[in-house]
Amino acid sequence: MLKIPEIKKILYCTDLGKHTSPVFMNALAQAEKNNASITIIHVVEPMTESAKAVVRTYMSDIDIDAIQREGMDKVFASMKKRIDSFLREKCGKSFESAPIKEILIVAGRPSEEILNTVKDQGVDLIVLGKSSGKVLGNRVMGSTARRVNRLSRVPVLVVPNR
Repeated sequence: MLKIPEIKKILYCTDLGKHTSPVFMNALAQAEKNNASITIIHVVEPMTESAKAVVRTYMSDIDIDAIQREGMDKVFASMKKRIDSFLREKCGKSFESAPIKEILIVAGRPSEEILNTVKDQGVDLIVLGKSSGKVLGNRVMGSTARRVNRLSRVPVLVVPNR
């Protein structure tokens, strides 16, 4: 007999764009339908070594790592506030009453960090947007969505952003 896979942990991947509402709504719907929790992940591309060198040249007394940590803390606070506003406006619930388990903000290559999180946390479903760029609109799947879809060992729900 075929066993239907259980979905208890959902990873919602976001680039924080205003166009991601449909993606988040799909993650919420899947969580409610399956009585699952959601982990939200936003991946920040790290500063390259050459960029760090330029900053150090002009601002030698600055702690680049501290600035990055402070920036990620600000992004976290902003994300939580935006998610709470969205939930109240669109769903009539608060952040605390939503099935959101945690928010992760990590530095690295988006596809790699998403796949590492899936493995580390035992995620059952990935929900992400089809694309984030506006070069060709929503006609072409973005590189992160393509790579995650190709390499993932769990189901991936790719949602059109618009």
